[in-house]
Parts: sequence; structure tokens; C-alpha cells
Amino acid sequence: MLHSLHSPAQKKSERKPVLVLLHGRGADEHDLFGIKEMFPPEYEITSLRAPFEFDWGGFTWFEMFENGSVDETSFQQSRAEAMDSLSLLKKENLILLGFSMGAIMSYALALTAPKLCKGIACLSGFAPKELQSRYKLRELQELRIFISHGINDPVIPIDMARETKEMLSHSNGIVSYHEYAMGHEINAECMKDVRLWLEQFV
Repeated sequence: MLHSLHSPAQKKSERKPVLVLLHGRGADEHDLFGIKEMFPPEYEITSLRAPFEFDWGGFTWFEMFENGSVDETSFQQSRAEAMDSLSLLKKENLILLGFSMGAIMSYALALTAPKLCKGIACLSGFAPKELQSRYKLRELQELRIFISHGINDPVIPIDMARETKEMLSHSNGIVSYHEYAMGHEINAECMKDVRLWLEQFV
């Protein structure tokens, strides 16, 4: 079972949107939870912790190799645990937001399970190519996808985000793509755009 943190909505909403945060490699469930006040107050917010300890501290969702490929065994275990945690929420208006490896995990969850959520916000990540045969790109039922990336990202090159955008152009998802003059981070401009994007689900 994945560890999680939960914050109730500040404002009541009939649709009760739930935002699930997935942190990057080497962090934990407290990382993105620290910016929860930046999100629309109608959201309930849950932050998940990745299941594997990372050698340099924190936690990781799976083993990722230098070429950007993922370890199949750890990935499948992590995906199964994440799906179990999300199923416990029993929410129809579910949104995933991931940073870096959390964004990779968000892609892997939503693109292989089209009915899982209403939208995903993938910040500074990419959709792994070796999983593409499992993506149900024509069954996304207009899944809303927010993509952001820094043009100076030294960790995950901007080209990987652009390749993901191109792949999703052949899907029936609704993609909102943004590039920023930043590195591997979430700057103020990106945060503003994420909030505006999230408001459509309230």
C-alpha cells in the first residue's frame, strides 16, 4: 500500500474534484503537497508516496535507465499499487498531477486505463516509448492532458516532451502543451497555467 497525505477541499463543490499528486524520484509525498494552497480551493488533494526507496534518499516509482527506458518489474509493481490506491478513492472526478517521474507514472496510468481519471497534468516528464503498445490512444474519451516542460531542462530533455506531444496528437485526448524558459522545475508561470487548467474541472 502506498503512503498518502490528504487535504479536504477548502470550498464545497458538488462535483468534488480530487487531485492526486505523484512526486518525482528522490522525493516523497510531502514534496508536491507543499504547494497545495496554489491549487483551486474546491479540490480535495491527496499525495501518494512511491513504493521503492531511492539509493540517494527519498522514494522512486520504478527503476529508470540512462536511455529513458523503464524497468518492467518495478514499473508493473508500482503501477499495480498506484491503481489500488486510486481505486480506494472511489471518485468520478479524479485528476492526476505528476512531476518528473511522477509525470511519467501519470502518463503510464492514464494512457493504459482510459476510464481512470478525467485529466492528467504532466510536469517535466514524458510517456515511455516502450509502453506505447499498451497505450489506448483512441480510447481516451477526450481525456484532458496538460503538459509543461522547461526548454533548458538538463534532466529530461525538452525533445522527450515534444515527442510525447506528437504521439498524443494521434489520440482522442485533449492536449494543452506549454514550454517555459526554465530547467527541471515548476516556475510561477507554469503554476499559474496549471491552476487555470485545473479550474475547468470544478
